Amino acid sequence: MTLYAADKLIAQARVLAAEYRRTMGKPLPGISNEIAEYDAVKLLNLEARTQGEGGYDAIDPARGDKHIQIKSRTIFDESKSGQRVGQLKLDKDWDSVVLVLMDEEYEPYEIYEAERDDILEYVDKSSSSRAKRGAMSVARFKIIGRLAWTRESGLESEVWDNLAD
Repeated sequence: MTLYAADKLIAQARVLAAEYRRTMGKPLPGISNEIAEYDAVKLLNLEARTQGEGGYDAIDPARGDKHIQIKSRTIFDESKSGQRVGQLKLDKDWDSVVLVLMDEEYEPYEIYEAERDDILEYVDKSSSSRAKRGAMSVARFKIIGRLAWTRESGLESEVWDNLAD
């Protein structure tokens, strides 16, 4: 039995991460992805994958146990261009990638999803060595993917139509 509920721990992690960045002038390493994984699972009704090998972080049981890789990006200054998504695991087993965008308080405000085939098509057509390694900008991910969730509207029905029943 744990002393703290996951919701409470994540809320405290958000506060700590934001305060750390304000105080130290740099992000606390690794925390944004932990928060994003928690948020994606909760907000998109996914099942977290237990730790182990594989290139995915969650399963969507409502869409045939689709394997989903979860990435995050905390946007501290929207006027700055060139924000990048962490390197995708192109050689691993996954069906789509979910990108959780968070504000300076580490609260999610948008979640995008891109299908594996669309990402691989971009990588194949790109002449960029970064793209070949599975790296891309947030802007490119938004173009390739679809908006799945917003802070204002919740789940976007056209993407997550399986939940409309």
